[in-house]
Parts: sequence; structure tokens; C-alpha cells
Amino acid sequence: MNSSDAESGGTASQSNFFKELPTEVTCIIFSQLDLLSLCRASETCWKWNDIIKNSGDVWRPHCLTVRAVCPREIDDDIKSNYPWRVIFLRNYQKSKVKHAWLSGRYSNIRSPMSLPENCMYPMDADTWGEILDAELKRGVEKSHGFDGT
Repeated sequence: MNSSDAESGGTASQSNFFKELPTEVTCIIFSQLDLLSLCRASETCWKWNDIIKNSGDVWRPHCLTVRAVCPREIDDDIKSNYPWRVIFLRNYQKSKVKHAWLSGRYSNIRSPMSLPENCMYPMDADTWGEILDAELKRGVEKSHGFDGT
């Protein structure tokens, strides 16, 4: 047996190892992945795609991260008994846009024409109220010299 045989045998053993993992263990591993890695894993094989697509345990941590920005929306979806994956898909893009607005990324926009394309997403009146409150708070802090200058 040469080194290439050992390498190919190792790969085959490793491949079989992953096939032999119980679904529960695979879900625990997948739940630790970031979104990009999770998407890549879902493209690896049909079994992994099915596990990732249909396991709430995989999506729950990502939903809780989104909940930091969109607590009302996530809680409403949980109460409506949506699956974790659906909750994530319903709220991920909104959380990115809302976070950018709340953090002041668009505070100095002077006209609608100056808005970047990716800064808008359908949001309800309560969400826009949160954004307005954050903007007003930033304005008060800035006028009182709390902006770090």
C-alpha cells in the first residue's frame, strides 16, 4: 500500500463515518455552523440537505440571533407555530435592514435618491417607529455633544 492508497482509504473511511452518524448528532453539528457553512453543507448531499431543511434544531440558533434585532417578529412567528426555518427565512433580511437603520448607517441620508438600494424592506409602523426613536435619540445625543467629539 502506498501513500495514495492510504489517503484514498482515509477519505473513504471518513466518508463512511459521516454516513454513520445518527441524525441527532448531525443536527447538533449543523446547529453550530454559520449560515454560509450551513448553505454549503446543504449542497453536499441529499441526506444533509434534508436534515438541514427539516430540522428545527439547526435553525433555532440562527432565529435567536435574528431575535436580537426583531424580537416582536420572531415571538409572533413562534406563537403562530411556524417552523424555525420558516421563521428565519421570514425575518433574516428584515433583521439586516433594520439593524443597519437602528445602528445609524443611514442617519446622514439627505434625500431619497441618496438611499442605497439594499436599505429598504417592507416593515410595519412599529418597526419604523423604533427606527425613528433611534434617530431622534441620536439627534439629541449629537446636539448635547454625546457623539464622541
